[in-house]
Amino acid sequence: MRTINEIIIHCSATIEGQDFTVKQIDSSHQARGFNGIGYHFVVYRDGTVHRGRSLSKAGAHCLNHNSNSIGICYIGGLDANRNPKDTRTNAQREALKTLVLMFKEIYPNAKVLGHRDTSPDKNKNGIIEKSEWLKACPCFDVAKWLEEIGL
Repeated sequence: MRTINEIIIHCSATIEGQDFTVKQIDSSHQARGFNGIGYHFVVYRDGTVHRGRSLSKAGAHCLNHNSNSIGICYIGGLDANRNPKDTRTNAQREALKTLVLMFKEIYPNAKVLGHRDTSPDKNKNGIIEKSEWLKACPCFDVAKWLEEIGL
């Protein structure tokens, strides 16, 4: 059994309104040399939650965080010009909330982070600032969202 102390939220970095399936993510990740889809769960635009890799397996979604985390990806994250944008539908927001609340019950000490929040703190001030992000993913402020949902 893996020790889980992080729940990391991602986006698929696909254009708003575009569908992208677990099968497509799996193919994309395998093409990048992963041994299958890196996320444990994927939330489609309609709010349905789909299994990716087994929870018993370490993820392949966040360098230096895979062994102790659960990776959750929502479909979207980019506007029509491929710029970062919070494209979550209401259904995705609800599904993400349900997943996070469920996993916080199972792993109450787990930190919930956006992928960008795992970027290195280059200036060592204790805050991961926008200028330090390696990626904009998940294209919304997870800490602010957690406050909004009461976590």
